[in-house]
Amino acid sequence: MIELKNTIKKFDSYTALDGVSLSIERGTAFGLLGSNGAGKSTILRLLSGIYRPEGGEVMIDGESVYDNPAIKQKVFFINDETVQFGSYTLAKLRDFYKSFYPNFSDEMFESLRQKVKLPLDKKITTFSKGMKRQAIVIIGLACRTDYLLLDEAFDGLDPTMRIIVKKMLVDAMLDRQLTTVISSHNLKEINEVCDTAALLHQGKIIFSREIDSIKSSIHKIQAVFQKNADGTPAQLTAEDFPGLEILHFERSQSIYYIIAKGDEETIRNELAPKEPALVELIPLTLEEVFIYELEVLGYDSSDITAE
Repeated sequence: MIELKNTIKKFDSYTALDGVSLSIERGTAFGLLGSNGAGKSTILRLLSGIYRPEGGEVMIDGESVYDNPAIKQKVFFINDETVQFGSYTLAKLRDFYKSFYPNFSDEMFESLRQKVKLPLDKKITTFSKGMKRQAIVIIGLACRTDYLLLDEAFDGLDPTMRIIVKKMLVDAMLDRQLTTVISSHNLKEINEVCDTAALLHQGKIIFSREIDSIKSSIHKIQAVFQKNADGTPAQLTAEDFPGLEILHFERSQSIYYIIAKGDEETIRNELAPKEPALVELIPLTLEEVFIYELEVLGYDSSDITAE
């Protein structure tokens, strides 16, 4: 498994990670969410052994990653850029990585390459961005590592390319319990591929949970309450529901719009003493959940998107 324990990473006077603790179980498809500068790429570079932490621990399978070649052979990191391989052909890139990863599978490489019909003998600098991303994903999967790290894996790809890359990743995860960590500011991508996600902001973990748990732990409520004895609408405030952790509360004429944490049964039980005439619980999107979580903490959620 992957573990970060009170990890600190600094660049001169700038603190990129400020005491981050995170656990990622084997076989998990894990999403790192956050705006630009939140610390997502820094975590991936620590996990791949590129950076050394200034404090805390960064471990894979119980061993420190930095300066540990045996552990690094278990990890493949797909950077957001491939410019360093521009002069290589795909065949040369394959041979380069084969020299570092003893479990490299020529059979898997060739099978994936033929599926997307990438040429072996053309320089990667002539590839489109989508083709470059396909090439490095194919190489990463063919290395047959236990852990695959992807930095903004789908950024800038057209819809067809996204589908192809996602299918390659999902097939590998199902086939051999590949642990995949994907960083993104795109909620839709994480929701489609990952089963667990962490939200980072300003170098700190806001939360880390299973996505289904995230969605089921917060609800949008539309409610209408019984009128007063004189026929006037009920005049309720958030303070009238002390058993609810309310993130947002507003009223429009007789309809109340409430965002609250808790499971459905708890919410209905807390509303019941006020004798609601109508209660409707509406599922929130993953984007809405994160927006409300951040805003309650006083953070700006505008840089996290669903596009």
